[in-house]
Amino acid sequence: MNSRSKRILRQRVAIGSNPERNRAHNRRVVLEVIRMHEHLGRTEIARRAHLTPQAVANIVEELLEEGLLIELGRLRSGRGQPPIQFAVNPNGPLTAGIEVAADHMVTVLLDLSGGVRGQSIVSLDEPGPDVVPDLAASEVRKLQDALGADSSKLLGLGVVMPGPFEIEGMSSVGPATLPGWTGVDPAPLFATATGQHVVVENDATAAVVGERLYGAGRQLGSFCYLYFGVGLGLGVIQDGRPMRGAFGNAGEIGHVGLTPRKGKGVYGPAGALERFVSVFALRERLAMAGIYVATVEDIQHLHDENNQTLRDWIAMAADYLAPTVAMLENIFDPETVIFGGGLPDSVLDAVIAALDPLPVSVATRLQRPLPRVLRGQTGQLTAALGAAALPLLDTVSPHLSVADPAS
Repeated sequence: MNSRSKRILRQRVAIGSNPERNRAHNRRVVLEVIRMHEHLGRTEIARRAHLTPQAVANIVEELLEEGLLIELGRLRSGRGQPPIQFAVNPNGPLTAGIEVAADHMVTVLLDLSGGVRGQSIVSLDEPGPDVVPDLAASEVRKLQDALGADSSKLLGLGVVMPGPFEIEGMSSVGPATLPGWTGVDPAPLFATATGQHVVVENDATAAVVGERLYGAGRQLGSFCYLYFGVGLGLGVIQDGRPMRGAFGNAGEIGHVGLTPRKGKGVYGPAGALERFVSVFALRERLAMAGIYVATVEDIQHLHDENNQTLRDWIAMAADYLAPTVAMLENIFDPETVIFGGGLPDSVLDAVIAALDPLPVSVATRLQRPLPRVLRGQTGQLTAALGAAALPLLDTVSPHLSVADPAS
């Protein structure tokens, strides 16, 4: 194994630090190691986390007392006394995630193991700040009531919204920007409505976190994620961490003007990528043909019927996305590019198939462990899952946490 491969391997493994001042980081490392392997004994945790057995014993005891871990008993394997196994507690504290889009809101409750304990999708006629926070609070309460979960069990609330944040004059570029939120700080509004600690994030960045924690990116250290929301966003995981940018606006790829694989490009706001490649763009094209869709299931039905307008859009989308994929590969050198979000799996698969042949890029290698483009595994819930993960990052994931490792 060469030095570069060893460096990448180290970046993918959560590694602890034995000095006591790094205890908070070590707790995250222990939780991450256990979460990634489902259940482990103390000795194996110490080996994988690069911590001393005594440090692991103390941390495991704390996490058991706090309800973040559970003891599963002894694993029968080989000779000698089998080790006691520990797992993340699926019945411990929960987090809530809210995805606010231009026409709908997704709400999920997530347990520490990543299990979805409740979910809802509601239409939004008024996506403004006077309506959405109270509606979010109501949806969270409904899901909690269905579980019989007391609100004190929530560790916090993650909210994701389409960007760009705090930028005037871009709302005309794409269809995804939420009206009424310019100059409004959403965090205190949601905190007041729900009574919870609130973290706010760009929807595509949250989606890539969701895919990293719970989907096709679980074992990947560096990948790009094209998020098909109402518009089109980009999330990037680099060396295990999400790229957010200086002001949380990294990944606004939907506002980039690109030339398709065939024909001439259109420049300016009318030529922005998401005007051609997004859920909004698909609905717009279908509406021009007299076909109106409201849900992912409606799009799936059209695909099952081999609808010609949908087939034409898939071909056009691939013409724009093929050079986009090559551009992302040349800029970020990812292990793969993942497509996901608000389109049916079968439609995403068709778009990916239509990309062939992809333009030559730094990813054009004969020996590849993964295809250049993959479909995500978390579906329409991706951004909401990422939102629910946001309050967990400082607790569960040392790679994805925004906290300093030595804090």
